[in-house]
Amino acid sequence: MNNEQNRIKKVVIAGGGTSGWMTAVALTKLLGKNLEVVLVESDDIGTVGVGEATIPTLHIFHRLLNIKESEVMAATNATFKLGIQFENWKTLGEDYIHSFGFLGKDCWACGFQHFWVKGRQKGIATEIGDYCVEHLGARQGRFAVMPNQDLNHAYHMDASLYAGFLRRLSEQHGIKRIEGKIREVQQHMDGAISALLLESGELVEGDLFIDCTGFRALLIEQTLNTGFEDWSHWLPCDSAYAVQTKTTQEPLAYTRAIARGAGWQWKIPLQSRVGNGLVFCSKFMTEAEAKQTLIDNVEGEMLFEPRLIKFKTGTRRQHWNKNCVAIGLSSGFLEPLESTSIHLIHRSIIRLLQMFPSNGIVSADVAEFNRQTKIEMDNIRDFIILHYKATERTDTRFWRYCKNMDIPETLTHRMELFKQSGKVYKFAQELFGESSWLQVLIGQGLMPQQYHPIVDLMPDSELNDFLMSIKHNVRRTVSQFPTHQEFIQHYCKSSLV
Repeated sequence: MNNEQNRIKKVVIAGGGTSGWMTAVALTKLLGKNLEVVLVESDDIGTVGVGEATIPTLHIFHRLLNIKESEVMAATNATFKLGIQFENWKTLGEDYIHSFGFLGKDCWACGFQHFWVKGRQKGIATEIGDYCVEHLGARQGRFAVMPNQDLNHAYHMDASLYAGFLRRLSEQHGIKRIEGKIREVQQHMDGAISALLLESGELVEGDLFIDCTGFRALLIEQTLNTGFEDWSHWLPCDSAYAVQTKTTQEPLAYTRAIARGAGWQWKIPLQSRVGNGLVFCSKFMTEAEAKQTLIDNVEGEMLFEPRLIKFKTGTRRQHWNKNCVAIGLSSGFLEPLESTSIHLIHRSIIRLLQMFPSNGIVSADVAEFNRQTKIEMDNIRDFIILHYKATERTDTRFWRYCKNMDIPETLTHRMELFKQSGKVYKFAQELFGESSWLQVLIGQGLMPQQYHPIVDLMPDSELNDFLMSIKHNVRRTVSQFPTHQEFIQHYCKSSLV
Protein backbone atom coordinates (compact mmCIF):
# COMPACT_ATOMS: atom_id res chain seq x y z
CA MET A 1 0.00 0.00 0.00
CA ASN A 2 1.32 3.44 -0.90
CA ASN A 3 1.64 5.34 2.38
CA GLU A 4 2.02 8.67 0.59
CA GLN A 5 -1.28 8.12 -1.20
CA ASN A 6 -3.03 7.36 2.12
CA ARG A 7 -1.44 10.15 4.16
CA ILE A 8 -3.79 12.51 5.96
CA LYS A 9 -2.86 15.87 4.51
CA LYS A 10 -6.08 17.80 5.02
CA VAL A 11 -8.55 17.76 7.91
CA VAL A 12 -11.98 19.32 7.48
CA ILE A 13 -13.91 20.29 10.61
CA ALA A 14 -17.65 20.56 10.00
CA GLY A 15 -19.13 23.03 12.47
CA GLY A 16 -17.78 25.58 14.91
CA GLY A 17 -18.93 26.22 18.46
CA THR A 18 -16.96 24.93 21.43
CA SER A 19 -16.21 21.50 19.94
CA GLY A 20 -15.21 22.83 16.51
CA TRP A 21 -12.86 25.51 17.76
CA MET A 22 -11.33 23.35 20.50
CA THR A 23 -10.53 20.80 17.79
CA ALA A 24 -9.25 23.49 15.43
CA VAL A 25 -6.86 25.11 17.89
CA ALA A 26 -5.43 21.74 18.99
CA LEU A 27 -4.84 20.48 15.45
CA THR A 28 -3.42 23.74 14.11
CA LYS A 29 -1.11 24.40 17.04
CA LEU A 30 0.12 20.86 17.65
CA LEU A 31 0.03 19.33 14.15
CA GLY A 32 -0.42 22.34 11.88
CA LYS A 33 3.06 22.40 10.34
CA ASN A 34 2.40 19.12 8.57
CA LEU A 35 -1.31 19.46 8.07
CA GLU A 36 -3.88 21.67 6.39
CA VAL A 37 -6.85 22.28 8.68
CA VAL A 38 -10.09 23.82 7.44
CA LEU A 39 -13.18 24.66 9.50
CA VAL A 40 -16.55 25.10 7.83
CA GLU A 41 -19.30 26.90 9.73
CA SER A 42 -22.25 29.16 9.10
CA ASP A 43 -23.06 32.27 11.10
CA ASP A 44 -26.72 31.47 10.43
CA ILE A 45 -26.58 28.22 12.44
CA GLY A 46 -26.57 28.81 16.18
CA THR A 47 -24.76 26.71 18.74
CA VAL A 48 -26.31 25.19 21.86
CA GLY A 49 -23.88 27.18 24.01
CA VAL A 50 -25.52 26.49 27.39
CA GLY A 51 -22.69 24.38 28.80
CA GLU A 52 -21.08 27.07 30.87
CA ALA A 53 -19.63 24.90 33.64
CA THR A 54 -16.49 22.78 33.34
CA ILE A 55 -14.53 20.31 35.46
CA PRO A 56 -10.81 20.45 36.42
CA THR A 57 -9.59 18.28 33.54
CA LEU A 58 -9.82 21.31 31.22
CA HIS A 59 -6.48 22.39 32.72
CA ILE A 60 -4.84 19.51 30.82
CA PHE A 61 -6.10 20.92 27.52
CA HIS A 62 -5.00 24.45 28.38
CA ARG A 63 -1.53 23.35 29.51
CA LEU A 64 -1.11 21.36 26.32
CA LEU A 65 -1.81 24.50 24.29
CA ASN A 66 0.08 26.83 26.65
CA ILE A 67 -3.07 28.86 27.36
CA LYS A 68 -2.74 31.16 30.37
CA GLU A 69 -5.57 30.67 32.86
CA SER A 70 -6.10 34.32 33.78
CA GLU A 71 -6.30 35.32 30.11
CA VAL A 72 -8.94 32.77 29.13
CA MET A 73 -10.96 33.57 32.24
CA ALA A 74 -10.96 37.32 31.59
CA ALA A 75 -11.88 36.70 27.95
CA THR A 76 -14.78 34.38 28.81
CA ASN A 77 -16.34 36.31 31.75
CA ALA A 78 -15.42 33.32 33.91
CA THR A 79 -15.55 32.58 37.61
CA PHE A 80 -14.00 29.71 39.55
CA LYS A 81 -15.79 26.49 40.38
CA LEU A 82 -14.88 24.20 43.28
CA GLY A 83 -17.79 21.81 42.88
CA ILE A 84 -21.54 21.42 42.49
CA GLN A 85 -24.18 21.80 45.18
CA PHE A 86 -27.04 19.32 44.78
CA GLU A 87 -30.26 20.57 46.36
CA ASN A 88 -33.39 18.44 46.89
CA TRP A 89 -31.83 15.36 45.28
CA LYS A 90 -31.90 13.03 48.29
CA THR A 91 -35.02 14.54 49.83
CA LEU A 92 -36.76 17.92 49.65
CA GLY A 93 -34.88 20.48 51.72
CA GLU A 94 -31.57 18.59 51.91
CA ASP A 95 -28.41 19.46 49.98
CA TYR A 96 -24.82 18.36 49.63
CA ILE A 97 -21.74 19.42 47.67
CA HIS A 98 -19.74 17.29 45.28
CA SER A 99 -16.41 19.11 45.45
CA PHE A 100 -13.34 18.59 43.29
CA GLY A 101 -11.03 17.91 46.22
CA PHE A 102 -9.67 14.82 47.93
CA LEU A 103 -11.23 13.69 51.18
CA GLY A 104 -9.03 13.31 54.26
CA LYS A 105 -6.11 10.88 54.21
CA ASP A 106 -6.13 7.27 53.05
CA CYS A 107 -4.02 4.43 54.40
CA TRP A 108 -2.48 1.49 52.56
CA ALA A 109 -5.44 -0.80 53.28
CA CYS A 110 -8.46 1.46 52.94
CA GLY A 111 -9.77 4.89 52.10
CA PHE A 112 -10.47 7.77 54.48
CA GLN A 113 -14.21 7.01 54.46
CA HIS A 114 -13.64 3.96 56.65
CA PHE A 115 -12.13 6.12 59.42
CA TRP A 116 -14.88 8.66 58.92
CA VAL A 117 -17.66 6.04 59.17
CA LYS A 118 -16.35 4.81 62.52
CA GLY A 119 -15.93 8.44 63.61
CA ARG A 120 -19.61 9.07 62.81
CA GLN A 121 -20.62 6.01 64.79
CA LYS A 122 -18.58 7.28 67.76
CA GLY A 123 -19.93 10.82 67.42
CA ILE A 124 -16.51 12.37 66.80
CA ALA A 125 -16.70 13.04 63.04
CA THR A 126 -18.57 15.91 61.40
CA GLU A 127 -19.82 16.11 57.79
CA ILE A 128 -17.41 14.61 55.31
CA GLY A 129 -16.83 17.90 53.48
CA ASP A 130 -15.11 19.33 56.58
CA TYR A 131 -12.11 17.16 55.68
CA CYS A 132 -11.61 18.64 52.19
CA VAL A 133 -10.14 22.08 51.37
CA GLU A 134 -12.16 22.52 48.16
CA HIS A 135 -15.40 21.56 49.88
CA LEU A 136 -14.95 24.05 52.72
CA GLY A 137 -13.67 26.73 50.31
CA ALA A 138 -16.84 26.37 48.24
CA ARG A 139 -19.09 26.67 51.29
CA GLN A 140 -17.23 29.70 52.65
CA GLY A 141 -16.86 31.44 49.28
CA ARG A 142 -13.06 31.55 49.42
CA PHE A 143 -10.58 30.83 46.67
CA ALA A 144 -6.95 31.28 45.62
CA VAL A 145 -4.45 29.93 43.10
CA MET A 146 -1.25 29.24 45.02
CA PRO A 147 2.20 28.21 43.77
CA ASN A 148 2.60 25.23 46.11
CA GLN A 149 -0.97 24.14 46.82
CA ASP A 150 -3.24 24.68 43.86
CA LEU A 151 -6.89 23.98 44.50
CA ASN A 152 -8.60 21.45 42.25
CA HIS A 153 -10.83 23.86 40.40
CA ALA A 154 -12.76 24.39 37.21
CA TYR A 155 -14.63 27.31 35.66
CA HIS A 156 -18.01 28.83 34.99
CA MET A 157 -17.60 30.47 31.59
CA ASP A 158 -19.48 31.85 28.60
CA ALA A 159 -19.29 29.05 26.03
CA SER A 160 -19.74 31.44 23.10
CA LEU A 161 -16.92 33.68 24.30
CA TYR A 162 -14.75 30.60 24.82
CA ALA A 163 -15.34 29.48 21.23
CA GLY A 164 -14.41 32.98 20.05
CA PHE A 165 -11.25 32.98 22.17
CA LEU A 166 -10.18 29.64 20.67
CA ARG A 167 -11.04 30.84 17.17
CA ARG A 168 -8.62 33.75 17.54
CA LEU A 169 -5.89 31.34 18.71
CA SER A 170 -6.62 29.04 15.77
CA GLU A 171 -6.36 31.90 13.29
CA GLN A 172 -2.95 32.80 14.74
CA HIS A 173 -1.81 29.28 13.86
CA GLY A 174 -3.12 29.23 10.31
CA ILE A 175 -6.63 27.80 10.45
CA LYS A 176 -8.66 28.39 7.32
CA ARG A 177 -12.30 29.19 8.13
CA ILE A 178 -14.90 28.85 5.38
CA GLU A 179 -18.26 30.52 5.92
CA GLY A 180 -21.22 28.62 4.55
CA LYS A 181 -23.94 26.04 5.04
CA ILE A 182 -23.34 22.44 4.05
CA ARG A 183 -25.78 21.37 1.32
CA GLU A 184 -24.48 17.87 0.68
CA VAL A 185 -21.93 15.42 2.07
CA GLN A 186 -20.23 13.55 -0.76
CA GLN A 187 -18.79 10.05 -0.39
CA HIS A 188 -16.28 7.74 -2.06
CA MET A 189 -17.38 4.38 -3.45
CA ASP A 190 -16.43 2.69 -0.16
CA GLY A 191 -18.70 5.04 1.80
CA ALA A 192 -15.95 7.23 3.26
CA ILE A 193 -16.54 10.97 3.07
CA SER A 194 -14.84 12.76 0.16
CA ALA A 195 -16.07 16.36 0.37
CA LEU A 196 -18.58 18.86 1.71
CA LEU A 197 -20.61 20.71 -0.91
CA LEU A 198 -21.69 24.12 0.37
CA GLU A 199 -24.79 26.05 -0.63
CA SER A 200 -22.50 28.54 -2.35
CA GLY A 201 -21.37 25.75 -4.68
CA GLU A 202 -17.90 25.55 -3.14
CA LEU A 203 -16.56 22.02 -2.72
CA VAL A 204 -14.44 21.39 0.38
CA GLU A 205 -12.46 18.19 -0.06
CA GLY A 206 -10.49 16.45 2.69
CA ASP A 207 -8.87 13.27 3.92
CA LEU A 208 -10.20 13.23 7.49
CA PHE A 209 -13.48 14.82 8.57
CA ILE A 210 -14.41 15.92 12.10
CA ASP A 211 -18.14 16.11 12.80
CA CYS A 212 -18.82 19.05 15.11
CA THR A 213 -22.33 19.69 13.80
CA GLY A 214 -23.97 19.18 17.19
CA PHE A 215 -27.19 17.24 17.65
CA ARG A 216 -27.69 17.14 13.85
CA ALA A 217 -24.70 14.77 13.53
CA LEU A 218 -24.69 15.58 9.83
CA LEU A 219 -21.66 13.46 8.96
CA ILE A 220 -21.47 10.66 11.51
CA GLU A 221 -25.20 9.83 11.52
CA GLN A 222 -27.10 11.46 8.67
CA THR A 223 -24.42 10.45 6.16
CA LEU A 224 -22.72 7.37 7.61
CA ASN A 225 -25.72 5.94 9.52
CA THR A 226 -23.47 4.97 12.41
CA GLY A 227 -26.26 4.18 14.88
CA PHE A 228 -27.18 5.49 18.30
CA GLU A 229 -27.36 3.76 21.68
CA ASP A 230 -30.35 5.26 23.50
CA TRP A 231 -29.93 5.78 27.27
CA SER A 232 -33.17 7.66 27.89
CA HIS A 233 -34.63 4.78 29.94
CA TRP A 234 -31.89 5.51 32.51
CA LEU A 235 -31.63 9.26 31.95
CA PRO A 236 -35.20 10.22 31.04
CA CYS A 237 -34.82 14.01 30.83
CA ASP A 238 -35.12 15.03 27.18
CA SER A 239 -35.57 18.81 27.16
CA ALA A 240 -34.22 22.00 28.66
CA TYR A 241 -35.08 25.68 28.85
CA ALA A 242 -32.13 28.05 29.12
CA VAL A 243 -32.02 31.74 29.99
CA GLN A 244 -29.50 34.30 31.20
CA THR A 245 -30.20 36.76 34.01
CA LYS A 246 -28.55 39.83 35.45
CA THR A 247 -26.43 39.09 38.48
CA THR A 248 -27.85 39.92 41.90
CA GLN A 249 -24.98 38.87 44.18
CA GLU A 250 -21.30 38.04 44.26
CA PRO A 251 -20.65 34.81 42.34
CA LEU A 252 -20.62 31.55 44.24
CA ALA A 253 -17.61 29.28 43.79
CA TYR A 254 -19.84 26.36 42.86
CA THR A 255 -22.65 25.42 40.50
CA ARG A 256 -26.13 24.93 41.93
CA ALA A 257 -28.15 21.92 40.69
CA ILE A 258 -31.62 22.17 42.21
CA ALA A 259 -33.93 19.19 41.78
CA ARG A 260 -37.47 20.12 40.72
CA GLY A 261 -40.63 18.06 40.24
CA ALA A 262 -39.60 16.45 36.94
CA GLY A 263 -35.96 17.36 36.48
CA TRP A 264 -33.53 19.93 37.82
CA GLN A 265 -32.48 23.56 37.53
CA TRP A 266 -28.96 24.89 37.06
CA LYS A 267 -27.57 28.22 38.28
CA ILE A 268 -24.12 29.10 36.97
CA PRO A 269 -22.60 32.41 38.11
CA LEU A 270 -20.39 34.30 35.67
CA GLN A 271 -18.71 37.62 36.45
CA SER A 272 -21.39 39.80 34.85
CA ARG A 273 -24.45 37.52 34.62
CA VAL A 274 -25.92 34.16 35.63
CA GLY A 275 -26.65 31.18 33.39
CA ASN A 276 -29.91 29.43 34.28
CA GLY A 277 -31.77 26.47 32.91
CA LEU A 278 -34.26 23.75 33.66
CA VAL A 279 -33.60 20.20 32.47
CA PHE A 280 -36.85 18.23 32.45
CA CYS A 281 -38.61 15.10 31.23
CA SER A 282 -41.43 15.86 28.80
CA LYS A 283 -43.24 12.66 29.85
CA PHE A 284 -43.76 14.12 33.31
CA MET A 285 -43.82 17.89 32.67
CA THR A 286 -45.19 19.95 29.79
CA GLU A 287 -43.09 22.59 28.07
CA ALA A 288 -45.38 25.30 29.45
CA GLU A 289 -45.00 23.96 33.01
CA ALA A 290 -41.23 23.72 32.62
CA LYS A 291 -40.89 27.25 31.28
CA GLN A 292 -43.00 28.67 34.09
CA THR A 293 -41.06 26.67 36.69
CA LEU A 294 -37.83 28.17 35.44
CA ILE A 295 -39.24 31.72 35.31
CA ASP A 296 -40.61 31.36 38.85
CA ASN A 297 -37.23 30.27 40.21
CA VAL A 298 -34.68 32.58 38.59
CA GLU A 299 -33.23 35.57 40.39
CA GLY A 300 -32.59 38.83 38.58
CA GLU A 301 -33.93 40.24 35.33
CA MET A 302 -34.02 37.82 32.39
CA LEU A 303 -31.89 38.99 29.45
CA PHE A 304 -34.03 37.16 26.87
CA GLU A 305 -36.95 34.76 26.66
CA PRO A 306 -36.14 31.20 27.81
CA ARG A 307 -34.94 29.09 24.88
CA LEU A 308 -36.07 25.46 24.42
CA ILE A 309 -33.53 22.73 23.64
CA LYS A 310 -34.58 19.16 22.82
CA PHE A 311 -32.17 16.24 23.23
CA LYS A 312 -31.86 12.50 23.67
CA THR A 313 -29.34 10.99 26.06
CA GLY A 314 -27.11 8.32 24.60
CA THR A 315 -24.04 7.73 22.48
CA ARG A 316 -23.03 6.84 18.93
CA ARG A 317 -22.27 3.17 18.41
CA GLN A 318 -18.99 4.32 16.88
CA HIS A 319 -17.38 7.70 17.50
CA TRP A 320 -14.88 7.14 14.69
CA ASN A 321 -16.44 5.62 11.57
CA LYS A 322 -14.46 5.31 8.31
CA ASN A 323 -12.72 8.70 7.91
CA CYS A 324 -15.08 10.63 10.19
CA VAL A 325 -14.58 11.37 13.89
CA ALA A 326 -17.51 12.77 15.89
CA ILE A 327 -16.55 15.25 18.61
CA GLY A 328 -18.96 17.04 20.93
CA LEU A 329 -22.74 16.70 20.76
CA SER A 330 -22.55 14.83 17.45
CA SER A 331 -20.90 11.92 19.29
CA GLY A 332 -23.59 11.63 21.93
CA PHE A 333 -25.10 13.52 24.83
CA LEU A 334 -25.01 13.16 28.59
CA GLU A 335 -27.11 15.80 30.30
CA PRO A 336 -25.04 18.57 31.95
CA LEU A 337 -25.60 17.46 35.55
CA GLU A 338 -21.89 16.91 36.23
CA SER A 339 -20.59 19.40 33.63
CA THR A 340 -18.91 16.74 31.49
CA SER A 341 -19.65 18.02 27.96
CA ILE A 342 -16.47 20.06 27.47
CA HIS A 343 -14.44 17.33 29.17
CA LEU A 344 -15.64 14.78 26.62
CA ILE A 345 -14.72 17.17 23.79
CA HIS A 346 -11.17 17.64 24.98
CA ARG A 347 -10.70 13.94 25.78
CA SER A 348 -11.78 13.03 22.23
CA ILE A 349 -9.37 15.61 20.81
CA ILE A 350 -6.43 14.33 22.86
CA ARG A 351 -7.32 10.74 21.98
CA LEU A 352 -7.39 11.69 18.29
CA LEU A 353 -4.02 13.44 18.58
CA GLN A 354 -2.52 10.36 20.24
CA MET A 355 -3.87 8.09 17.49
CA PHE A 356 -3.68 10.56 14.62
CA PRO A 357 -3.59 8.61 11.34
CA SER A 358 -0.79 10.54 9.65
CA ASN A 359 0.07 7.65 7.31
CA GLY A 360 -3.50 6.57 6.71
CA ILE A 361 -6.37 5.28 8.80
CA VAL A 362 -5.64 1.98 10.55
CA SER A 363 -8.55 -0.19 11.69
CA ALA A 364 -6.87 -1.06 14.99
CA ASP A 365 -6.55 2.62 15.88
CA VAL A 366 -10.20 3.23 15.03
CA ALA A 367 -11.25 0.27 17.19
CA GLU A 368 -9.12 1.43 20.12
CA PHE A 369 -10.43 5.01 19.85
CA ASN A 370 -13.98 3.70 19.99
CA ARG A 371 -13.23 1.28 22.82
CA GLN A 372 -11.69 3.95 25.03
CA THR A 373 -14.46 6.43 24.28
CA LYS A 374 -17.12 3.86 25.15
CA ILE A 375 -15.49 3.07 28.49
CA GLU A 376 -15.37 6.73 29.40
CA MET A 377 -18.94 7.41 28.28
CA ASP A 378 -20.29 4.36 30.14
CA ASN A 379 -18.61 5.37 33.41
CA ILE A 380 -19.83 8.97 33.24
CA ARG A 381 -23.30 7.65 32.40
CA ASP A 382 -23.31 5.49 35.53
CA PHE A 383 -22.16 8.38 37.72
CA ILE A 384 -24.98 10.60 36.48
CA ILE A 385 -27.60 7.86 36.83
CA LEU A 386 -26.53 7.47 40.48
CA HIS A 387 -27.92 10.93 41.31
CA TYR A 388 -31.37 9.91 40.07
CA LYS A 389 -31.49 6.33 41.32
CA ALA A 390 -30.19 6.87 44.85
CA THR A 391 -33.01 9.19 45.91
CA GLU A 392 -35.47 8.96 48.77
CA ARG A 393 -37.97 11.20 46.96
CA THR A 394 -41.39 9.78 46.14
CA ASP A 395 -43.32 13.06 45.97
CA THR A 396 -43.74 13.10 42.16
CA ARG A 397 -44.22 10.52 39.40
CA PHE A 398 -40.82 11.45 37.96
CA TRP A 399 -38.90 10.75 41.16
CA ARG A 400 -40.83 7.53 41.80
CA TYR A 401 -39.84 6.39 38.31
CA CYS A 402 -36.17 7.22 38.96
CA LYS A 403 -36.12 5.53 42.37
CA ASN A 404 -37.62 2.32 40.99
CA MET A 405 -35.99 2.13 37.55
CA ASP A 406 -33.61 -0.64 36.54
CA ILE A 407 -30.00 0.52 36.23
CA PRO A 408 -26.85 -0.84 34.54
CA GLU A 409 -25.24 -3.83 36.26
CA THR A 410 -22.02 -1.84 36.57
CA LEU A 411 -23.73 0.80 38.72
CA THR A 412 -25.64 -1.77 40.77
CA HIS A 413 -22.30 -3.37 41.67
CA ARG A 414 -20.76 -0.06 42.76
CA MET A 415 -23.73 0.83 44.93
CA GLU A 416 -23.90 -2.60 46.58
CA LEU A 417 -20.13 -2.69 47.14
CA PHE A 418 -20.28 0.64 48.94
CA LYS A 419 -23.36 -0.21 51.00
CA GLN A 420 -21.99 -3.57 52.11
CA SER A 421 -18.32 -2.76 52.67
CA GLY A 422 -17.68 0.98 52.22
CA LYS A 423 -15.38 0.37 49.26
CA VAL A 424 -15.14 2.50 46.12
CA TYR A 425 -12.76 2.18 43.21
CA LYS A 426 -11.57 3.93 40.04
CA PHE A 427 -10.48 2.32 36.79
CA ALA A 428 -7.56 3.81 34.87
CA GLN A 429 -9.68 5.41 32.14
CA GLU A 430 -12.45 6.66 34.41
CA LEU A 431 -13.11 10.35 34.89
CA PHE A 432 -14.58 10.43 38.37
CA GLY A 433 -12.32 9.35 41.21
CA GLU A 434 -13.04 7.79 44.57
CA SER A 435 -13.67 11.11 46.33
CA SER A 436 -16.30 12.03 43.74
CA TRP A 437 -18.14 8.74 44.11
CA LEU A 438 -17.96 9.00 47.90
CA GLN A 439 -19.42 12.50 48.06
CA VAL A 440 -22.36 11.62 45.84
CA LEU A 441 -23.04 8.21 47.41
CA ILE A 442 -23.03 9.72 50.91
CA GLY A 443 -24.84 12.86 49.79
CA GLN A 444 -27.63 10.77 48.27
CA GLY A 445 -28.06 8.95 51.57
CA LEU A 446 -26.12 5.71 51.08
CA MET A 447 -24.04 4.71 54.10
CA PRO A 448 -21.81 1.64 54.48
CA GLN A 449 -22.96 -1.16 56.75
CA GLN A 450 -19.40 -1.71 57.92
CA TYR A 451 -15.90 -0.29 57.72
CA HIS A 452 -12.50 -1.91 57.16
CA PRO A 453 -11.26 -3.79 60.26
CA ILE A 454 -7.86 -2.05 60.16
CA VAL A 455 -9.61 1.05 61.55
CA ASP A 456 -10.20 -0.77 64.84
CA LEU A 457 -6.43 -0.95 65.36
CA MET A 458 -6.59 2.79 66.06
CA PRO A 459 -7.80 3.66 69.59
CA ASP A 460 -10.75 6.04 69.79
CA SER A 461 -8.56 8.84 71.18
CA GLU A 462 -6.12 8.44 68.29
CA LEU A 463 -8.99 8.36 65.76
CA ASN A 464 -10.33 11.59 67.27
CA ASP A 465 -6.89 13.24 67.00
CA PHE A 466 -6.52 11.99 63.41
CA LEU A 467 -9.87 13.44 62.34
CA MET A 468 -9.40 16.68 64.25
CA SER A 469 -5.94 17.23 62.75
CA ILE A 470 -7.23 16.93 59.18
CA LYS A 471 -10.19 19.18 59.92
CA HIS A 472 -7.96 21.79 61.58
CA ASN A 473 -5.54 21.85 58.66
CA VAL A 474 -8.42 22.28 56.21
CA ARG A 475 -9.86 25.19 58.21
CA ARG A 476 -6.46 26.87 58.58
CA THR A 477 -5.75 26.58 54.83
CA VAL A 478 -9.13 27.97 53.77
CA SER A 479 -8.95 30.84 56.28
CA GLN A 480 -5.89 32.16 54.44
CA PHE A 481 -7.75 32.54 51.13
CA PRO A 482 -9.34 35.80 49.97
CA THR A 483 -12.98 35.72 49.01
CA HIS A 484 -13.84 34.32 45.60
CA GLN A 485 -14.89 37.78 44.40
CA GLU A 486 -11.70 39.44 45.68
CA PHE A 487 -9.52 36.91 43.90
CA ILE A 488 -11.40 37.32 40.60
CA GLN A 489 -11.01 41.10 40.79
CA HIS A 490 -7.27 40.69 41.23
CA TYR A 491 -6.63 37.76 38.89
CA CYS A 492 -8.99 37.71 35.94
CA LYS A 493 -11.51 40.56 35.90
CA SER A 494 -13.57 40.59 32.71
CA SER A 495 -14.11 43.77 30.69
CA LEU A 496 -17.83 42.88 30.67
CA VAL A 497 -18.16 43.64 34.39
